[in-house]
Amino acid sequence: MQNEYTTAEVGTQVESSKSAVSWGPIIAGAFAASTITFILMLLGSGLGLTMVSPWSNEGASVTTFAVSTAIWLIIVQWLASGAGGYLTGRLRTKWVGIHTDETFFRDTAHGFMSWAVATLVTVMVLGSALTSVIGTGIQTASTVASGAVMGATAGTDTESTSGATSYFVDSLFRPNDPARLAAPGAEGDAAAAAQASRILASSAAAGEMTPEDKTYLAQLVAARTGLSEADATARIDAVIAQAEAAKTQAMEAADTARAAAATFALVAALSMIIGAFIASAAAALGGKQRDDEETVYLSQR
Repeated sequence: MQNEYTTAEVGTQVESSKSAVSWGPIIAGAFAASTITFILMLLGSGLGLTMVSPWSNEGASVTTFAVSTAIWLIIVQWLASGAGGYLTGRLRTKWVGIHTDETFFRDTAHGFMSWAVATLVTVMVLGSALTSVIGTGIQTASTVASGAVMGATAGTDTESTSGATSYFVDSLFRPNDPARLAAPGAEGDAAAAAQASRILASSAAAGEMTPEDKTYLAQLVAARTGLSEADATARIDAVIAQAEAAKTQAMEAADTARAAAATFALVAALSMIIGAFIASAAAALGGKQRDDEETVYLSQR
């Protein structure tokens, strides 16, 4: 009984009263990782904006831009998390009297916690700045991709004509003889233009133009432009085809932007998982090197 009591007493005495978590190295590594992340994001933003051009067929597509940004995020996580985790491992004090496996576990845990703190700091403190930096590039790329489509469907707003259909209304009522524009009252009937705009808008929402609306619009166009009713009907068909083509292009641009955003989000999440793993491994490496160098130093004394 005496021996059992002595063993229990000794076991209680060798148990450390200090926490296994060294917050100093964790915070130091986290701040280092956050700073490196911000610097690399600025660099990546500058490189990314050079890929975008307002001129047609001169810059990268939205998909290429998003994928390149996602790959850069992985590189950022690799470098920043590795540096922060390594500093965390090298700066912690040596744990005495614990097994090698426990030391390895604590180092990896410290690296993971350093990555977690760095991520929170980046989101809370640098989030608005990073959002502005990344958002500017993505918004520019999206504008380049869909700008031409929007330009074809959005004309100048007037009191009598919807901005979304004004270009097509102008196409409908363009005189067959340009000299008619110089004639008195050549500005046209605002009510007729407003009716045509509403017909086009309603047809676009319904997906097709009813025969009654097409007949009425053909008569209206013929009266305004001097065309025959058959030629007016042909012009209406051409304008409807242009509107459908613009609508299709807009939908394709939106679908491309959606796919690019989904790819960006998935790869960004993957990059964070990679960052957590790298931070843990780097901390274990840094801690091992720190202990090995101290052991060599003590043996040489």
